[in-house]
Amino acid sequence: MWIDYKDRRPIYEQLKEQFVELIRSGVMKPGDQLPSVRNLAVELAINPNTIQRVYTELEQKGCIYCVKGKGNYVADNAAIQEDGQRELEKELAKLVKKAKQLGMTKEQATEELRRCWEGVEV
Repeated sequence: MWIDYKDRRPIYEQLKEQFVELIRSGVMKPGDQLPSVRNLAVELAINPNTIQRVYTELEQKGCIYCVKGKGNYVADNAAIQEDGQRELEKELAKLVKKAKQLGMTKEQATEELRRCWEGVEV
């Protein structure tokens, strides 16, 4: 975890996004324990309330769950995958709109998507 002080987004948003990406990418797996609020706050030299806000929002999204007295753990990442797919669908809709505005046909757009799909390594 790290904080970019040049980033205009609040610290809690930066951290939340980093956790989501770690979970989405499989670096953090279901059942993995998150750092304690206190330890992460000390490590990042920020207010523990900021970390608590991140954890609360991640729990509300279904990304993590809390076990009283034990800590916070990564939940089954189905919720994160669904959220990521919804974000992607919105981005694709914007790209389709732009392609139409530029006069691209459905066939041209489909072919370009196929070319991109095959050329991208995961």
